[in-house]
Amino acid sequence: MKALVYHGPGKRAWEERPKPAPKESTDAVVKILRTTICGTDLHILKGDLPEVTAGRILGHEGVGVVEETGKSVTNFKKGDRVIVSCVTACGKCINCKKAMYSHCADGGWILGYRIDGTQAEYVRIPHADNSLYPVPQGADEEALVMLSDILPTGFECGVLNGAVKPGDCVAIVGAGPIGLAALMTAKFYSPSEIILVDLDDNRLEVSRKFGATKLVNSSDGKAASRIMEMTQNRGVDVAIEAVGVRDTFDICQAIVTAGGHIANIGVHGKSVELHLERLWSQNITLTTRLVDTSTTAMLLKTVLSKSLRPEQLITHRFALDDMAKAYDTFGNAARERALKVLIAAAGA
Repeated sequence: MKALVYHGPGKRAWEERPKPAPKESTDAVVKILRTTICGTDLHILKGDLPEVTAGRILGHEGVGVVEETGKSVTNFKKGDRVIVSCVTACGKCINCKKAMYSHCADGGWILGYRIDGTQAEYVRIPHADNSLYPVPQGADEEALVMLSDILPTGFECGVLNGAVKPGDCVAIVGAGPIGLAALMTAKFYSPSEIILVDLDDNRLEVSRKFGATKLVNSSDGKAASRIMEMTQNRGVDVAIEAVGVRDTFDICQAIVTAGGHIANIGVHGKSVELHLERLWSQNITLTTRLVDTSTTAMLLKTVLSKSLRPEQLITHRFALDDMAKAYDTFGNAARERALKVLIAAAGA
């Protein structure tokens, strides 16, 4: 089979690899019909996650059809169309019992990280009964790809961890796909303002279409002061960091109000400075989280009802054999005006 393989920082190749087979009785092998590229994949390619070893097939998102199952898999059979969760869950360990699936003792985020992932013609899914979701008949499968990762990540790590409430003033720093997913799901709670911050005017304009009430271009280094002016020097109730770099984390620290929340989503490959000399007395809650996908079933209902339209995040479509071109496009998102790229197998 063909797969996108990581060969060390800055090195990737679309190459031939052996088709996977079940290793455990709880495994399934899924033929990938649709997948996408995540910002985390770009962090891996930069070398920000050194635990990812050369030779790893990347990717942790997708929709496909079950090709083969181990004898202990009971919820799925050959031919079933499924959503692949980015998080693998055994459903039995202490952390799974707490719905903290990201820290499953025999799973968590392992696809495209610790084991081979979904940017391939086939992928092996451990603990398939708890790590796949059935595709409802007639559902828009392009929209469902967004349920693998970005929607639950934006919602759980940003909105829920940020404890967004009706009437809150929310700032989302980073208007990429994850920031926009946080924007879309923050609207569940009727905040009074949603301020989007980014370097890219195109992404800011897109965020307006998704419900942002104010836009701030941070390219001049003055985003924090402008947000403080917008809020009459009070700051925001919830600051969601959706990039994973020092500058965006600093903006969040500078704009959060007393008693507010900083919810970090971004993948940080380098250290940041926590300004406790300023924040220690401000009753600030700072949260970090790896997505658990515990809200995927609920979010699926909102997508099926058209309350959420995540397919609107897709800006580019590619064939599976054009994976390299898809990476080049997504890696130059500002120039290409790219949000999510949708990569489909022939005939999907």
